[in-house]
Amino acid sequence: MIGNIVSGLYGGGAAAPVTFLTDYLVVAGGGGGSSTNGNNSEGGGGGGAGGLRSTVTATGGGGSLESKITLTVGISYTLTVGAGGSGGTANTTGTGTASGSDSSISGSGITTITSVGGGRAGTAGSVAGATGGSGGGGNQDTGAGGAGTTNQGYAGSAAINGVGTVYKGGGGGGAGAAGSSPSYGTAAGTGGNGGVGVAVAITGSSVYYAGGGGGNAWTNMTAGTGGNGGGGAGTNAASTGVGQNGTANTGGGGGGSGNSASITGAKGGNGGSGVLILKYPDTRTITIGSGLTGSTAAASGGYKVSTITAGTGSVTFA
Repeated sequence: MIGNIVSGLYGGGAAAPVTFLTDYLVVAGGGGGSSTNGNNSEGGGGGGAGGLRSTVTATGGGGSLESKITLTVGISYTLTVGAGGSGGTANTTGTGTASGSDSSISGSGITTITSVGGGRAGTAGSVAGATGGSGGGGNQDTGAGGAGTTNQGYAGSAAINGVGTVYKGGGGGGAGAAGSSPSYGTAAGTGGNGGVGVAVAITGSSVYYAGGGGGNAWTNMTAGTGGNGGGGAGTNAASTGVGQNGTANTGGGGGGSGNSASITGAKGGNGGSGVLILKYPDTRTITIGSGLTGSTAAASGGYKVSTITAGTGSVTFA
């Protein structure tokens, strides 16, 4: 009787689809850090980290772990790894800062999983950081921090005008915590630190992803640090004037920069690219399409782990 039911469901004795449960980590690209407008202006914000969604260890924004997805042998699934956003250049408008791009998994039979790109830092003047997976830090003296996305990341912090024209940029939000606020002072104080990322052990080792970028500080003051998880540190006008880039394949936000009459080429750091990791039974074999860059580790403990580091394309399983 059971055999007859299965035969009827799958057409003249055709075999039932072969399915299997898969863990994932999906991290979007981080947002770019900003650089302020005009000469002797400081306070560029740090970029927000890319949104982080995970079924293993912890997920972003303090949310509950995501549920594993059920994949089917022979079905094509589309994967996209988001690029990091560009850091802004210092000029009369302080333009060029960009948010990171989304990372995603989609295909027949599953609900699309999207992690949102990190918010760019605030741009020229007292401009707020953008909303993203994690929010970007505010720019110059009173720019607000951008909001994060629920269950993916936290907000960036606002910039401040410490005393007079001593500007300090806000820290970008991370997947594990909000960006910290800058501190006041004319002879001391710091730019905002980037929010910490989240440690995930999907590969077998605990690795931090999606840290926020640090904010810029006034000349000779302490710039904000990047959040653990690939966030780029900010800079001050006494150093290079270039914020640190977020680390590739972490989704870290870029560090903030300022502008100075003595420095040319001041620029906020670029956000780090995202990453997509799948963990599935070692009885299955993945084929990674030509549009993707990725690799698969040797089977261990009954599982294989495939890491996709760039591109958009399809994967299938046998």
